[in-house]
Amino acid sequence: MIEGKEGKARSGVLRFGMVGGASGSFIADVHRKAALFDGQAELVAGCFSSKYERTLATGEKLGLDPERLYRDFDEMAEKEGAREDGIDFVIIATPNYAHYAAAKAFLLQGIHVACDKPLTFEVEEAEELVRIAEEKGLLFCVTYAYSQCPTVKQAQMMVKNGDIGEIQVIMAEYPQGWLATELEKEGNKQAAWRTDPKQAGISNCVGDIGSHIENTISYITGLEIDEICARLDNFGGEGRPLDTNAHILLKYKNGAVGNYWCSQVAIGYDNALAVRIFGTKGTIEWYQEASNYLKVVKAGEPPQLLSRGNGYFYPEAAQMSRIPSGHPEGLYESFANTYLKFTSAILKLQQGLELTEEDLDFPDVKAGLQGVKFIHRCVESSKKGSVWVKFD
Repeated sequence: MIEGKEGKARSGVLRFGMVGGASGSFIADVHRKAALFDGQAELVAGCFSSKYERTLATGEKLGLDPERLYRDFDEMAEKEGAREDGIDFVIIATPNYAHYAAAKAFLLQGIHVACDKPLTFEVEEAEELVRIAEEKGLLFCVTYAYSQCPTVKQAQMMVKNGDIGEIQVIMAEYPQGWLATELEKEGNKQAAWRTDPKQAGISNCVGDIGSHIENTISYITGLEIDEICARLDNFGGEGRPLDTNAHILLKYKNGAVGNYWCSQVAIGYDNALAVRIFGTKGTIEWYQEASNYLKVVKAGEPPQLLSRGNGYFYPEAAQMSRIPSGHPEGLYESFANTYLKFTSAILKLQQGLELTEEDLDFPDVKAGLQGVKFIHRCVESSKKGSVWVKFD
């Protein structure tokens, strides 16, 4: 049973607040626009920066009531939790170090949470957030938004329905080149916090983009990781304390094997997440930079290129398309699909209705916990000399 405030209005439009996301932020602005995309939520409160003057400036720009602009997330959680018209959910879009404390503060006030990844620094922290959310009956979304791309959903449905048979081999990569030079020493704020253990945690590359590989593969295949063997390297500058490149071997509990590579020093690559899934009857390939298309090859048949928005997609995937085929969809739409699922589930809960598996088809707090475990196991393996370590 959800612990929402009895006096809150149920108009069909949710109220939300943001932690992080001051003017100039990239990913927080994507969160904000995506949450507003379908008209199911309105932004009413925020603590956009650790610097109160930046919060005030951002709030003024967004047209928010100054009384609902807060000095820190603890104040925001307490005061919004006490209001009859308080926020229904919060978006946490800060550097990694603040995720755990901010999420916990809002959960304890009975407020649903959407949080950027990785969920927390420590596995135990993520486990605690899972426990609190379950005890209070609250929804918790971790924004691994690639899973909400229509072609990724199509891939999942094809695997689920046995179209490519039993999965045997998985190959995935996520190369970027933006940290090939020491941007953190040139005033680049994104580079500065991501390469700082105090803000990013125990891993940079695996934590930032390797975790996207893990979640995308997990969502498509449903396979559980059994063991990991990883090598993490700190390329791109002398004295960098965190990884910028990683090679990861995996064994899955069904007997399949995998090979992941993620890098932020791969010059010539922008955001080239790619997954290749090889089954006993066929192969699926998906490329984030061409995310409107899904390549499928079945044994004994010519290769096919499935195009998002066409009638041959499974219904569950087809309904996620925003515009007709041939018109590019991308990051904003995937984030918007994530928030549409999340807010629709909250609205249904508020009406006292039981949630279905389809209602909960967004990356949740357990997916966030899975991501934190993945990061820790990769770091553990690498530090021990790239030995095999058990996932659980």
